[in-house]
Formats: sequence, structure tokens, C-alpha cells
Amino acid sequence: MLNTGVIGVGSMGRNHARVLSEISNLVGIADPDKKAGESVSSKMGTQYFKDYQDLLKEDIQAVSIAAPTNVHFEIAKDVMSKGVHPLVEKPMCLSLEDSEKMVKLAKDAGLTLAIGHIERHNPVVAFAKKALAGGAYGEAIALSARRVSSFPARIKDVGVIMDLGIHDVDVMRYLLGSEVESVFTQGKKMKHDVFEDHANILLDFKNGTTGFVEINWLTPMKVRKLSLTCSKNFVELDYVKQSLVISSSSLMEYDPFNLYQVPLEYDIRKVSLQKEEPLKNELSDFLNAITRKKDPLVTGEDALMTMRAIMAAIESSKTKNRIEL
Repeated sequence: MLNTGVIGVGSMGRNHARVLSEISNLVGIADPDKKAGESVSSKMGTQYFKDYQDLLKEDIQAVSIAAPTNVHFEIAKDVMSKGVHPLVEKPMCLSLEDSEKMVKLAKDAGLTLAIGHIERHNPVVAFAKKALAGGAYGEAIALSARRVSSFPARIKDVGVIMDLGIHDVDVMRYLLGSEVESVFTQGKKMKHDVFEDHANILLDFKNGTTGFVEINWLTPMKVRKLSLTCSKNFVELDYVKQSLVISSSSLMEYDPFNLYQVPLEYDIRKVSLQKEEPLKNELSDFLNAITRKKDPLVTGEDALMTMRAIMAAIESSKTKNRIEL
């Protein structure tokens, strides 16, 4: 088992610590908040370090970086300077420049850099990816995502586009196997003082498919769904329930003088997958990539392409212009 550590034990970091304590030898956790850090370390039965530099002095091979986004680059830089493999929570950095630097540092050091796009590791996404690649749904025409919920007090350094929209842009890129060609976004602030808290993102992909992402922090209900309009089926994915509804219909003979009663024959199938924790899949994939010397599911280069699309979406929301990538 690899020796691991966690830097930052907020709401996501403490879950990284829990999972890594189950699938690796969790050597320690680091967080400047002593109360939170000692609480997590005590629960996980591991060491607590106030300064992550002290954690890096331990014999560890890999760390999860779940600190605030604005310090991701500096921490990842220090981690890699010690020859330690990092998994960096999304978004990887606050700027494209730092994101590119991070990818280069990992490549030059020969280290595994994974980025925490957790929905890629949701079994419902893996199921849809395999079906699309095999032609089961026909050709993808358009994808539409809805990711809405109430405002998370823990988010202080990015807006809803970077926090929520990044998930579905990444999943759409992955499912389609195509890059974003252009972006148009409408986003505004309703309750948040600094960043946009609701937005609609329209994406054009190089393969001709279009994508639409609705995101907000204003809805008093958590919705995490993705719809695929394809030439053979209409497919609805539920990230939370880890299930799919696959639908199609056929038009039967009908009376052209009675369009109120048009006979349609429906074929609707529901697929409920065995529940798996996406975070556990993500961290297992990261550790396996290190030990087997292969790429993780979400590499730094891959995440960089999603970052470019998201930064374009943010720019579009400010300028009200369509942005070409």
C-alpha cells in the first residue's frame, strides 16, 4: 500500500482522508486550522501537521490537495519538488497560466498528476461512455445538463461556473471525445457579493454536437442530471441515483383528422447501477496510476482542456460575447 497524505481537510478533504485511510496507508493530514485538523487526524488515527511542509518530510508517495483553489499551484509545486505524486481537487488552479505550469512541472518531474473531476468516476458516466462509443444510442446530437442547488457557504474563491459548471463541461468532453470549439454564457449575481451565482452555458463541440449547461446556487433542491439527445434514443442520467432512463418511440398509424390522439409506441428502460462512491473510484484510480505507471482517468493535460473551456465561459459571461477557443 502506498503511503499517502491529505493537504486541506475541509468538506472535501476530510472525505479524501476517510477514503485514503481505507485504501492506503494514510501517514498524515495537514491543515492550518488546528481544531479541524486534529479532529480529522484523531478520527482517522493518523498524524496532524499544521504546516504541510512538515507532512512532506514524512515518507509518503502521494497526496491529495484539497486546499482552497488559490493555493493549489504553490502547494502542488512544493509537493512535486519532493518527488511526491499529487491529486489536485478541481478546479486545478484559478488561472490558465498556473494550470499550464502545474502540468509542465509534473511532466518534467515524471510524476503522476491527477485532477479531481469526480463525476468522471461516477459509474453512470462510465456506462453512458461505453454505450455511446459502441453506438447503442446512435449519434449524439445534443447534451443538456442541469446542476442546481442552494448556496454552499464553503465556496468563497470561485463562482458557480468554476465550481459547478466545470463538472458537466468535463463530462461532456469525455462522453463525446471532442473538444469545445466555442462558448457563449449568460451569468449574473443575485445573492453572491463577488461571483456569479447562476449561469447558462452554450457549448459548440468540434464534432458538431452542442451542449447546454444550467447551473445555479439559488435552487432549494439539489439536482444533478444530464440528458443525451441521440439519433436512436433519448437518455437521461441521474448522477445522484446512479441510474439512466433510456427512451425511444415509434409513430403508429393515425387519423390525420385527429392530431389530438396520435398513437405512439414507447420503449422506456430504466437502468439502476450498483452504487459506487465516485471519490473512492477516483482515489483508487490515482493510486493505481502511480503503481502501474499509467495515466489516471483525468490527467493534467486533460483537465487543462476543461479549464480552457471554463475560463472562456467566465469571459463570455462578463463580455456577453461568444468566445472561440
